[in-house]
Amino acid sequence: MSITSSRSTAPSRRRGADRDDRGGRAGDGDGAESPRATARDQRRKRGRRLRTVLVVFLSLAVLVTAGAGWLYLKLDGDIRTFDSGGLSDNRPAAGSSKGENVLVIGSDARTDGNAALGGGDKTAIGRSDTTLLLHIYADHKHALAVSIPRDTLVTIPPCKLPNGTWTQTQQNTMFNAAFSVGETDKGNPACTQNTVEQLTGLRVDHTVVVDFKGFASLTQVVGGVKVCLPNDVYQKDLNPNRTTRGTLLFPKGEQKVAGKQALDYVRLRHGIGDGSDIGRIKRQQAFIASLLKEVKSKGFTPTRLLPLATAATKSLTVDPGLGSADKLLSFAMSMKDIDLHNTKFITIPWRYSGSRVAVVEPDASELWAALKDDRTIDGKDASGKKGAKNKGAKASASPTASAEPVSGAGISVAVYNGTTVTGLGAKGAQMLTADGFTVTGTATATSQDHATTVVQYGPGLESQAQTVAKAFPGATLEQIGAARINVVLGQSYATAASASAAPAKVPSTVADGARSADENPCDNLTYG
Repeated sequence: MSITSSRSTAPSRRRGADRDDRGGRAGDGDGAESPRATARDQRRKRGRRLRTVLVVFLSLAVLVTAGAGWLYLKLDGDIRTFDSGGLSDNRPAAGSSKGENVLVIGSDARTDGNAALGGGDKTAIGRSDTTLLLHIYADHKHALAVSIPRDTLVTIPPCKLPNGTWTQTQQNTMFNAAFSVGETDKGNPACTQNTVEQLTGLRVDHTVVVDFKGFASLTQVVGGVKVCLPNDVYQKDLNPNRTTRGTLLFPKGEQKVAGKQALDYVRLRHGIGDGSDIGRIKRQQAFIASLLKEVKSKGFTPTRLLPLATAATKSLTVDPGLGSADKLLSFAMSMKDIDLHNTKFITIPWRYSGSRVAVVEPDASELWAALKDDRTIDGKDASGKKGAKNKGAKASASPTASAEPVSGAGISVAVYNGTTVTGLGAKGAQMLTADGFTVTGTATATSQDHATTVVQYGPGLESQAQTVAKAFPGATLEQIGAARINVVLGQSYATAASASAAPAKVPSTVADGARSADENPCDNLTYG
């Protein structure tokens, strides 16, 4: 028994001794741990801390992602798009350049709560109060904004009505009427876009409509916009129907405006400058330049742009190509490298025609040709292509001169580009003007497959049409019902013109009046 007992207890003592050796030193009365045990515990603690950090990080990531997703969904829900089915079937062809044309329309519609800021009929669809065509050059370092006066006499092409039918072409009509011809805020932008494309021969890539509320919100989000006035402005200046001068709205000099006050400033017409719409356009250009300064100064990043997008999308109507938060922010970010000094503002070449505004040719056509070629207002190539020469372009003296001397004195003619060659209308208009003809306008023809040039004439105008045809060797005559003369340029003229082609250039009469976005808001206080 004793032998069995001693054998059974010995291993037990050895295992206990082994545990003492591994866990803590046997016989140590202070309970101190071994270095190996301490390291193991520290590793366990570090593991628990790391797991805690990972859990917190992942939780935050989920919250941030969910928050961003919610914000983008909210922005998407706020963005309204117009009916692209109202765009013309005969749009100008897309150019080979990577430059973009963006049509920006300021609507004076009183619907959707805008009457609280602008007064008037709450159900009125309104017209385009401010319109500019922004050309973003292909190098994404230059931009040119061309203002189109609302009283400009233009041809408004057919517009789509709510019942699906189309209106008839309206000639010699005020430009701002195009916004209301379609009879709906969903269709109006397309009608204005069609009108601009026909007027310029440029393809509009995107269209954005901003109403009173959207404009007011934008100015508040950036913390106000600097403006400068040449004199004190009172309530009667904003509303000439008042019988008294009223209170002071804007003191003379530099100041910041936001919200309704900013809206009042850009809509102000009387009591400042010459009281004309042209003068107001110059003031609006100065305001937009100042607004860009504020946006740039705060940083052109998605984080900075989100508050602007949140404010803007609540009152924006855009084309389907910008109909999501991702697309809208991506488009905005694409302009972050455009320098303020290289952002210019001009007005379409114009002259008064009675109380209205007429487009001056061939200056306007030369402007559109320059934009097609990505030429800046000083003639530099901003196409971004390798090897592009940035020297000032020289204007051609006489593009494609006629075979025999022609006198066009007293003859008015409209020029249409019947080919896909960009800038051809401008060349034809320039040649006719040099020969003494009066060019009433240029546009893209209904079809762009004309092999030869056609001179169209109305009743009693055959003799004048024959004179016009002499300027285009090989041109044919075609009688039409309307009492006017049109020249539809064909490929034969395009081929001849290519031999004497020169880089397009913005006319000096237009370029000399340009305003840079970095100019002081107090410069040129007369504003027309």
